[in-house]
Amino acid sequence: MLWRQIRVSAAVLAVLASACGPPVDLKQTVQVTDVSSGWFDAGIQNGKNKLVPSVTFKLKKNPDVKLSSLSLNLTFKFIGSDEHADDVYLQSVPFEGNETKPIVVRTQWGYTADAPQTRAEMLKHSQFRDMEAQIFAKQSSSQWVELQRAPIARQLLTQ
Repeated sequence: MLWRQIRVSAAVLAVLASACGPPVDLKQTVQVTDVSSGWFDAGIQNGKNKLVPSVTFKLKKNPDVKLSSLSLNLTFKFIGSDEHADDVYLQSVPFEGNETKPIVVRTQWGYTADAPQTRAEMLKHSQFRDMEAQIFAKQSSSQWVELQRAPIARQLLTQ
């Protein structure tokens, strides 16, 4: 009885493994396109103006690659430092044909300032530090691969 269960389990695993197909080299087959970034006006929180880093992009895959979706992890780091402010994980980003819809990623972390300092003034403050978003992707149980780094532009976004 035990041997039969082992054989059935092995057969099921073999079918599942073959259905997944060979691993895809994401660095070679997926490109980050249409990148834009800035500081999103998150409104007033706890009585303070708040700006959060925001990056928008699409993913495009080579037409011959069979890939239905990817997991993404974006790390928001201060430029010139290993210090990071926040990470955002997206479990499944689907492709529609060979590309995704625009993906908008914003952090929970952000800069705050007391009113009456305007949001535009916040971007010019002496303690303001520039950031970049590192875009990592993976398919199922593969390792994370860095696809691109995107600097966060010092521009105010309202949408």
